[in-house]
Amino acid sequence: MDTSATPAPDTARTGPAGGASTASRPTGAREATHGDDVPDTTDTTGPAPAGRRRRTVLLLLALTAVTSATALVLGLLSWAPDPPEPARPLTVAEGERLAAVRVTNLRDLRAGVRVTAGTGAARIELVGWVDWSRSLLYLDVGGPGAGAERGLLQKSGRVLVIRPDPAAVPTPAAPPLVPPADRWRLHRLAPGAHLAPVLDLLLDLAADRPDATRTAPSDGARWLAREAAPVGPLDVIAAPLPNRAPAATTASGAPSAATPAPDGQTRYWLDQDARLHKLVTQLPGTGPVTMIFNRADRPTLRPVDALGGRPGLPRALTDAEQRRLDRLPARLRAQGGATVTLTAPTGTDTNLRGAGWVSWTARTAYLAVADLGVPDRRVLLRRDAAGLARTELPAVAVGGSTAEAPARPPLPAPSEGWRVSRPGQDDLSVLVDAAVTAGSVGHRGAAVRVRDDVAAGRTVDVIESGPARARLRYWIDRDGFLRRLELRTDAGAWAHLDLQPAVVPRLAANPRPAAPRPSAPRPGTR
Repeated sequence: MDTSATPAPDTARTGPAGGASTASRPTGAREATHGDDVPDTTDTTGPAPAGRRRRTVLLLLALTAVTSATALVLGLLSWAPDPPEPARPLTVAEGERLAAVRVTNLRDLRAGVRVTAGTGAARIELVGWVDWSRSLLYLDVGGPGAGAERGLLQKSGRVLVIRPDPAAVPTPAAPPLVPPADRWRLHRLAPGAHLAPVLDLLLDLAADRPDATRTAPSDGARWLAREAAPVGPLDVIAAPLPNRAPAATTASGAPSAATPAPDGQTRYWLDQDARLHKLVTQLPGTGPVTMIFNRADRPTLRPVDALGGRPGLPRALTDAEQRRLDRLPARLRAQGGATVTLTAPTGTDTNLRGAGWVSWTARTAYLAVADLGVPDRRVLLRRDAAGLARTELPAVAVGGSTAEAPARPPLPAPSEGWRVSRPGQDDLSVLVDAAVTAGSVGHRGAAVRVRDDVAAGRTVDVIESGPARARLRYWIDRDGFLRRLELRTDAGAWAHLDLQPAVVPRLAANPRPAAPRPSAPRPGTR
């Protein structure tokens, strides 16, 4: 076969594996592949690579952050707080809450209180509790202006007793829940004392019915603001003080109706349940007063002995209690006698302390009595069937003990200087007479059991008996012995004699006044 006629493959037009002729490619392409045996197969029409996508996302996030920051800065530069709501008259609901404040206080019974009254060296501070249900205050008094009242204070109605502590730190603290038993005395505040209107206002913040005038437009009450507090939102209201509260003072110094000053000097902080949490006002002779109430601090308060002790639930006597009362005279005569300790707040600010003996067999008593207001003198008091006799001696002649705890009277008793009077002329003689006659006479009037208590480590029944003008309380233990005798004095406080069974020395009878001598007839008369 003649193969010379078969044309040779056209390698010049067709590359290996049927590829395109290199002669038809551009010169640049040919040079690009000249040194590389791997052909370029990149598809420039497909999706973007992962790196490009990441760069795009980061760019978008950066743009978002810059936009947000710019908006925040522009907002801060242009922001202004909302203006406070202006003062306005009370709504009906707010007026009803204000009118119910004192009723709510009475319903809640008690609250803790912290008071600052006055300014500068006259400032007083009070910490303690108010019991609106029993008209009782129990406070620790401090501050630079506390003066003679520095220490503990209790007030029940019109009766004020203090336990002075001149060495107490200036800043008061909450009083002990169980008050100390000793050193309490009846106290009268000095005229113009700026503590008096503060105490009166605390007790006057309670009533058994709403204040009908609180919702009247003429009352002048206005809503001022709303404040946040741990107990919840409080409405600040400017309004007059209660009708019975101490009046404000005019520029001339004369008392006037209690009306708020133009700036709302009397302000109440009330919650949504008509509970008072704070009061700011001005009182005559005192100045600015701030009262802060802790509505959760509500312990049961115990009045001290001078105020009658803790309250009870009076009831009729049981048969056993009645038998002990009926047998008391015979029981005391069998005992013979006792030592006695006297604590007697009498008059407006007279506080007596005494010590001595009582004999039920001889129906006599003999005591040395000190007046805390006259600590360097002692009154010796002798009581027998004929009456009551007194004499006065220097304290050093009766042992030189303190007025708070005087020594028993000297034996034998002095023979001169005695003044004899009839029993029952004053609180002291009534109390001593009741102690002597308790062993010889029965009790008149209906008797009731007030409560149980403890005296000299023994459980006693406190039994109230006697006529209304001289109501007495007998503390009788379960063995039938009289441990204490109490009398409500003219000052409204309670005086008491504590008795401890003992052998009593022989007590001489009181001296008898000499019979007047018959006058000699004048000359010329028959």
